[in-house]
Amino acid sequence: MAIYESGEMYLETILVLKKRGLEHVRAIDIVKEMNYSKPSVSIALANLKKEGYVTVDANGYIDFTEAGGKIAKKTYEKHTYLTKMLIDFGVSEKTASEDACRIEHVISDETFKAIKKKYK
Repeated sequence: MAIYESGEMYLETILVLKKRGLEHVRAIDIVKEMNYSKPSVSIALANLKKEGYVTVDANGYIDFTEAGGKIAKKTYEKHTYLTKMLIDFGVSEKTASEDACRIEHVISDETFKAIKKKYK
């Protein structure tokens, strides 16, 4: 099953929160980070759980399944790489990050690999 763009965004956000040192990510952390409503985050997490990308324990701690972790890492890698590349092209950091966020969800793996090979 293919994951949807917003699902990738949620998975990437969970990974970013973990990379910042948040030991246990909960729905409220995602609400604050993404500036989304609690019901929206709750629905998204229920969908991600149903689709097998995350688990949520009795304390509300969210973790990745193997599949969810792979998607989060891939999306994060695309975002960080494309942001750095665009900055190197002379784009402002803010615009580069915003554009990379849009591009990361539509760029094919083949194209991303070619870009990485060309712009090491």
